[in-house]
Amino acid sequence: MITPEKVEKISLDPEDTTMPSQNSRSKKFLIFGVLCVFVLGLLFFFKPKNENTQKISPQEIQTQSELESDPFYELTIPYLRSRQYESKLEEPEFYAESGNYTSYLTSYSSDGNNINSLLTIPEGEVPDGGWPAVIFIHGYIPPLQYVTTEKYVDYVDFLARNGFVVMKIDLRGHGESEGEPGGGYYGSDYIVDTLSAYTALQAFEKVNKDKIGLWGHSMAGNIIMRSMAAMPSIPAGVIWAGAVYTYVDMREYGIQDSSYQPLPTDTQRQSRRRELFEKHGTPSAESVFWQEVAPVNYLSDLEGAVQIHHAIDDNVVSIGYSRDLSSYLENESIPHELHEYVSGGHNITGGSFVTAMQRTVDFYKKYLGE
Repeated sequence: MITPEKVEKISLDPEDTTMPSQNSRSKKFLIFGVLCVFVLGLLFFFKPKNENTQKISPQEIQTQSELESDPFYELTIPYLRSRQYESKLEEPEFYAESGNYTSYLTSYSSDGNNINSLLTIPEGEVPDGGWPAVIFIHGYIPPLQYVTTEKYVDYVDFLARNGFVVMKIDLRGHGESEGEPGGGYYGSDYIVDTLSAYTALQAFEKVNKDKIGLWGHSMAGNIIMRSMAAMPSIPAGVIWAGAVYTYVDMREYGIQDSSYQPLPTDTQRQSRRRELFEKHGTPSAESVFWQEVAPVNYLSDLEGAVQIHHAIDDNVVSIGYSRDLSSYLENESIPHELHEYVSGGHNITGGSFVTAMQRTVDFYKKYLGE
């Protein structure tokens, strides 16, 4: 607001009829003309003779063509949106049976790699159009310790008993899945594995291709949000104790996972990561590249809904990640839910588990249908 002290006083008194003399006006016109000539002269002599001589930092301006020629362009959401995902399930092999569902071992192709999965199908008559289904994405587990039929047993059981086909995928390099475990945050391999699984399950005759959601834990929170940004038509995603959505948030909150086993420094994954940081630096809100990697910058395109669960006492992944993501979703008017639990830890166990799973089932029934 401009205050009266900052405004030049101009008399509006109708009695004030004082006018400047003719000589005074002539002198002012002369001074004004000299100043105009002086300014025009400065513009002429200091105008750049060649626009190419202006130095523009590549960090400030990066064209789309430059991004697309970047060897790390495959990490970005625009790249993940542009590529094709086509796959199909191999013939399921019987694994186990309960009174509510039957589990099978199967696999599908992702970037030429054979990716294993545990496919669990509810008992009973298949609904018109097929069962609703969930692609189940595991969190960080040391790849060499991973076993297809272990971990998340109770989670899969809860979903399958409530009428959902569950496809728990073994991300590449885990267990018997082919390929190198590229890591969850600074690669795109796991997003490709997820979206390839999505298309494979869409082609499965017992599943309704329009009613497939995603479920993910910890590291898979990032995978889910990047997958939904890459394929905005996905109708629902559920995240338990997820992390890394802006990439700048990783610097703020960190991750304290005692189970993490870093790979030797001479592996292809570690070498590529060093090259990534040498070329683009650490994640920054000012970097065009990192902004195209962060899924929160593409939320406005989402057609589905997101549900978030996090225990306040999680000592591996800060609840700040989930609270921030919820705020981003709120700002873009994306249907979402944030559920916080006083206890339960990183896996949301104990008394919080059943509550969280029931909320998960209710959410899927709302957005995928029964």
